[in-house]
Formats: sequence, C-alpha cells, structure tokens
Amino acid sequence: MKKNILIIGGGIGGLVCGAILSIEGYSVRVLEKHKVAGGGLHTFKRNDIEFETGMHLISGFQHNGTLNKLFSYIGIVDKLHIKPADEDGFDHFHVAADGVTYKMARGQDNFVKTLSTYFPEEKENIRDYIKKIYQICENIPIYNLRMPSADIYSNIEVMETSISDLIASYTDNPKLQTVLAWNNAMYGGRKNKTPAYVGALITHFYIEGASRFVGGSQHLADALVQIIEENGGEVLTNTSASFIDIKEQHILKVVAENGKEYMADWYISSIHPSSMFKIVDTCNFKKAYYQRIDNIQNSNSAFITFVTFKPQSFPYQNYSNFYAHDYDDVWNCAEYTSESWPRGCMYLTPPMTYHDTFAKKMIISTIMKFDSVKKWENTTIGKRGPEYENFKTNYENKVLDMMEKIFPDFRSKINTVFSASPLTIRDYYNVKEGAIYGTISDCNNMPVSQIPIRTKIDNFLLTGQNINLHGILGVPLTAILTCGELIGLDKLLKNIKEKNLSLPTFLK
Repeated sequence: MKKNILIIGGGIGGLVCGAILSIEGYSVRVLEKHKVAGGGLHTFKRNDIEFETGMHLISGFQHNGTLNKLFSYIGIVDKLHIKPADEDGFDHFHVAADGVTYKMARGQDNFVKTLSTYFPEEKENIRDYIKKIYQICENIPIYNLRMPSADIYSNIEVMETSISDLIASYTDNPKLQTVLAWNNAMYGGRKNKTPAYVGALITHFYIEGASRFVGGSQHLADALVQIIEENGGEVLTNTSASFIDIKEQHILKVVAENGKEYMADWYISSIHPSSMFKIVDTCNFKKAYYQRIDNIQNSNSAFITFVTFKPQSFPYQNYSNFYAHDYDDVWNCAEYTSESWPRGCMYLTPPMTYHDTFAKKMIISTIMKFDSVKKWENTTIGKRGPEYENFKTNYENKVLDMMEKIFPDFRSKINTVFSASPLTIRDYYNVKEGAIYGTISDCNNMPVSQIPIRTKIDNFLLTGQNINLHGILGVPLTAILTCGELIGLDKLLKNIKEKNLSLPTFLK
C-alpha cells in the first residue's frame, strides 16, 4: 500500500519533493496557499508582460550538470526553455568609483583568462583561487550526487572559514578581493561570516553554466505539478495550512484555513520554520529547539523595482549586472541610511524569446533591511495606507536616479514602473522579515545556524531554502536529502544517476 505524504508549501522545495516521492511510489498531496504553485518560480503579469518573482539566473542544466541529472530523473528537462547567458560575460560587475566593468566568463579557464585581463599581475592567484573553488565543490558529496562520507561539519576548512577569508588567502589586492566576491547579492554573502563552501558553490555553479529561463520560470513549476499529478498526486492551491495537530510527538492531521482536514503517514514542511511554528503548538518541541530556530538570523530582504520599456528603446542584455558605487559596497550594501540608499543593485533584462534584440522589461533588485518598512509590519497587501505608498514612490525614484547614472535618459525609455518591498516579499513567500536568501549560515557557529531535516516529531521532515542552501541549486539539493530520509538516500541517488540525461531546449 502506498504511503501518504502531505507537503505544506508548494514552492520549488515542496514541488521537487512531491515529484520525487510520487515517482518513487508515494501518494503525494501538496498544500499551497496561493492560487498558483511555484513560490520563487512564480511569475505574474503587468500590462501583459510576465515578470519573475525570484528566479532570475540559473545554472546546472548543462551536460552532466547537477540539475540536469535531477530533472532528467524527474522527466521534465526536455520541457524547459533555457537560454545560456553570454559566454564571455554572464555577469557584469560595474564599480562607479573608477568606472570599470568587470566581466565574469563561463568556463573555468575562460573565467580566469577574462578576469586576468583586469589584474594581469594576479593571474596565478586568480587561477589558484578558482582551482580551490572547484576542489571545494568536488568534495561536497550532495552537489555531486554522492553519498556523504562523513559528518557535514568535519571539513573545518570550508565550514569554519569565511568566503572573504578564503579569498584573502589567495590575494592581498583589495580590489580583486572585492571583484571575486562580486556575486554577494546572489547569496547574501557577509564578510567574515558566510562559509567558504556557500560562496564556492554559488560561484562554481554559475561559472559552469549560467543561463536563464526563456519566458519566465513558472513553466518549471507547472512541469513539476504535472509530474505529481501524472503519478496520482495532487497540488491543492488556495489551500493554506492553519494548524498542525500533534499528539505524543506524532502528527495526526493538518487543518487548512477552509476547515478541511488532511491526514498522511508523513508530513513535510517547505515553509519558513518560523512560519511553521505559527501553526503548531510549540509545546511539542523542546524550548531550546524552538528558541534556536526563532533566533536564527535571517538574510536581508530587498526592494525590487519592475520596469517595462517603450518599444525598441532599450537593448536586451544577455547577462546580469551588478552595480556598486564603490568596492566596499559589495560587502556593506545593507549598511545604509535613507540618504545613502541604495548602495548598489543587481539588474537584468529577462529574455522573452530566444532571439531578443530589445528588452521589454527590467528587474532591479536592491538590498533593503526589514527595519526600513517595520512601521507597516502589521499591514497587509493593498491595505498599507498612503504613507507606505509614498515611501514606495520615493524609493522607486531613488532606484531610477541610480539607473540614470548608469544609463543617461533611462526614465525616457520607461513605459511603466512599479515595485515590491520587503513587506511584499514577506507576505507573498510567507518568510520572516521578507528574507530573500533564507536563514544565514555563520562559519563561526555552523551547528547553531543549520536546521536539521529531521525533527523530534517522528513523522515530520523539513525542506526548503531555510534548511541548507537557498535558490535554484540549494533547494532541490535539500529536497533530495529530505526525500532520502524516506526512500533511502543511497537508493535515491542511484536512481537519479541511472536515468538517461535529457537536454533542455537550448541544447537541442
């Protein structure tokens, strides 16, 4: 008889878990509070133009890429529409202070060669650093779909060393140190705190295969939902869990806001642990465990500006852009006043087709602390009042002023502009303080800053971006680990690796 699985949260973590478990013979039901499943994969339309809510740059779908293997096993790679970013510059990092734009190239040798043109005297140091990044990633078992051979905290070098210290051990050039950390905005990197393995994974991941979804990321979520349904499962949207009924360290049922009750053999939560604790009687957990999770530091949030362009007014750019006023802003972008904000941004023109010449839209993401909007924390979407709307307009203009410095007459090319604040992110994703990168991993205290997949409740597991690593890489890898608790990790990894690889549309 099939074991029943109930998954709370239909973001990428919940959907990947649901797809894997349905393939492996489990009966899966996913509860998603929004009208469409997808979480960070979700897209929305304004003026008939589709915008991504969170998934802007991807990787891992190249031949033998980790996600290519996983989604080939799930059976959806050939349904994905993916476009590689520019080979000689998938990311551009512009520092306004000296007017230099650094290009990050795809491929290990190409990356070293390209970056060395800016720092010719540092070529060997750059090569050695990138070689070290690759060695670190080769030795992370789950990233390579291998069984862990030792305790996760046994590799002191990569767990208890910060990515900033690792970089500094290869070069004492302060500008190069900053340039090698250009992608901090992709993972919420913090100086002297973010573990070396986090920075290494993200950097390696994109050097190997930086790409973008064509036409938005929602089609990945839809493909995962289809797999769950084809295997007899269901994804229930507009269904928010309101109470988890636990007796004697065992979940009996989950009650939805509409009053319906759902029972299963196993339960998986893919929502933020703090959100999960709001719908469960915390007396079922040890006080120390509850307090530890409640006190884990969350990553910063963001103020996101969405722009639509007038026809044929702004060229399509097949790369992401990171902009900083000065080099120090890479590490200190969250240290601002209302006058100094923003200290930088990430902006990009997502592809609508495979052959875009002009951009129809731009997404501009600027780091913002939740404190900036805390005065409205007890409001809901659409009911925050005129003071909040004025705040958003003011900060939209700050963003556009910055873009005018990068592109003179930028405003003249705009058709429409609107924005989302940390409050929007908090309420849409149901994450504490609108944290866009989940909880913070701290190399100075790794065990405390990591949340285990297993809980003290005997039929309750956790998954999602707050458990290990966030994003299009970290969340699926965590889903594998979560499902491995039920299927057997060795068996699951073997099943994934035995599946014939498929090719995304862009490789055909």
